[in-house]
Amino acid sequence: MAAASGSTAIIGGGIVGVALARALTARGDRVTVFEKEARLAEHQTGHNSGVVHAGLYYKPGSLKATLCAAGRASIREFCEEKGLPFRAVGKLVVAVDESELEALAEIERRSIENGVPDLARIDDVERLREIEPHVAGVAAVHSPQTAVVDYASITEALAQDVRSGGGEIRLGHEVTGIRLEAGRVRVTTPISDDVFDRMIVCAGLQSDVVARLVGADPSPKILPFRGEYWELAPERTDLVQGMIYPVPDPRFPFLGVHFTRGVYDNVHVGPNAVPALAREGYSWLQWSVKDTWESLRWPGAWPLAQQHWRMGVDEISGSLIKPLYFRKAQRFIPELRSSDLAHKHGAGVRAQAWGRAGELLDDFAVDQVGPVTLLRNAPSPAATSSIAIAEYVIEHYLAKAAA
Repeated sequence: MAAASGSTAIIGGGIVGVALARALTARGDRVTVFEKEARLAEHQTGHNSGVVHAGLYYKPGSLKATLCAAGRASIREFCEEKGLPFRAVGKLVVAVDESELEALAEIERRSIENGVPDLARIDDVERLREIEPHVAGVAAVHSPQTAVVDYASITEALAQDVRSGGGEIRLGHEVTGIRLEAGRVRVTTPISDDVFDRMIVCAGLQSDVVARLVGADPSPKILPFRGEYWELAPERTDLVQGMIYPVPDPRFPFLGVHFTRGVYDNVHVGPNAVPALAREGYSWLQWSVKDTWESLRWPGAWPLAQQHWRMGVDEISGSLIKPLYFRKAQRFIPELRSSDLAHKHGAGVRAQAWGRAGELLDDFAVDQVGPVTLLRNAPSPAATSSIAIAEYVIEHYLAKAAA
């Protein structure tokens, strides 16, 4: 790969933005990261389940499938290099009854095409119970190499490499203005004003807002979905050895409520997927009239509501009524008691891109306006894929921006 040169502004201090900064710094670029919060990994990176995905779900040949495969290896190597925790606890995708076997077979097919390591189909209930003694189901796909990490710690370690390589990370710098000037980019915040040779936008929940600042197409727009987690009581964490996932509904880009043993041995249950009332709305009490109104007036709002209103009602009901959420989880572990969901573990907000016709974008999406490269859709497995996404953007977009 050709060495980069010149100065680059990166908007967004999540794991993807910082991974890009690290890759560019290593190639000799002068890099400045702008992050509006007081710390890195404040939003999607610091609020996800910590899973290093193996690539079970993604359409073969898609960017998600390709970059997830490369990214999981890179994340493991980085954790080993930095002495960060990386635990291959394994994942079971479980068909609870025979009605889910066809969809499970599709997951198995995709997993094989995507080269998921050590994948196994399990049709023997006794074998299923050897892996997860408390699970209920008739069949499963087992991915023993699916792992868990601490993505916030990984982001900080990536940032250390940026700084040691001469890059700059400016926290508390919210970008308020972007202007293209003779092939270069002026970036303005309330406390700084700088000109760069190029810019990469990794703004997550704010990616469409920043895209408008550079005159990019308003579509796709970001629709924030909140995912809420419960945590198992410490004395009941033995109910889950690794990860237990449902067979996902192929109509939605969400995996459904599942169980994950984290890198520090806590077990969380979730997430669900409810429309957030603000871009950074981590609870029902956090809402924004502006954000909600922008979503409602988007051309895709009515088609999306028509197509998925039943799913929306179901998810919102589970969010507001604990017994409904509990019943979704208990399908997989019949021994689970409502009291085992000890407390809310927190929530994350997913930046889900959607188009004018109401379609939810499934794959990663990158756009370009002159010297500005924009990541327009980078949901899960973006954290898993972060180091690979950085290499992909540098190889496929920065040369074009410089031309």
